[in-house]
Amino acid sequence: MKPFIEEALARAYYQVKPWMSRRLQIMLRSVVAKYKRYIFQNVWPIDPEAGAMPPGFQGWPDGRRFSVVLTHDVDTARGVARCEQLMALEQELGFRSSFNFVAHDYHLPPALRKKLVAHGFEVGVHGLEHNRKLYESPETFEEHAVKINNYLKEWGAVGFRSPCVYHNFEWLHRLDIVYEASAFDTDPFEPQSDGLKTIFPVHQTKVPGREYVVLPYTLPQDFTVFILFREKDITIWKEKLRWIAEHGGMALLITHPDYMSFDGNVDYDEYPHHLYRELLDHIKTEYEGQYWHQLPHEVACFWNKSMCKP
Repeated sequence: MKPFIEEALARAYYQVKPWMSRRLQIMLRSVVAKYKRYIFQNVWPIDPEAGAMPPGFQGWPDGRRFSVVLTHDVDTARGVARCEQLMALEQELGFRSSFNFVAHDYHLPPALRKKLVAHGFEVGVHGLEHNRKLYESPETFEEHAVKINNYLKEWGAVGFRSPCVYHNFEWLHRLDIVYEASAFDTDPFEPQSDGLKTIFPVHQTKVPGREYVVLPYTLPQDFTVFILFREKDITIWKEKLRWIAEHGGMALLITHPDYMSFDGNVDYDEYPHHLYRELLDHIKTEYEGQYWHQLPHEVACFWNKSMCKP
């Protein structure tokens, strides 16, 4: 689908979205996604061109075969209420992750942010509101950037992910960040579907002194797999993970506590949390000793030191 058509459809969708029920929103998105899944089957979930190793890359630390990065976008108050359960699940299995919070859409208890960090997790900013307003114009972005930078400082955060994973790499130099995580190797189901065609980080250096690292997500989002496509197992995740490992890339995943059901009652816009647990178990057992698991800011710092030497 041509970019200008995608943009027009996205604008129309977000204009009428406030008047649509959540169930109708998901139904419409599912219809479009299933159509795209067919026409983009040659580049999703695996784009063969994305496996090329960057020039000069000497491999991950400790001789590990590939890297694993776990991130969560907390889109609603429902997601906030489930963060501690998700944190406990990952701690039990020996993993850590980042939680990206929307600053203005819900109440975020400072105690939750502090608890996550105290337990070795990371906190990032997921915009001021979960919509496309951030990129409406350069003036709007500048206005938002001032407030986002204030939240980054207040939260002690160095990472940012745009709502709806929109991205403009030139404008993002305005943020006081070490890394940005709104891009992907391949994802035709997002309103801005221009994939980076790489499963490795990318350094953005256009503005000297305000460089940052782009960490693309390379495993399909849980919302796409389990809510739009209604998949009942983690086969897609396993297949993509295997391909990433074979090419020595970065397996970076976005999941949402908003959509994870922890109590056994799975609503129309949820999936059982045991599917996420199964993925972590699979990584831990199938690839034991082969992966380098770090927080996003740690991977970005590694990339800066190893790939961006003057």
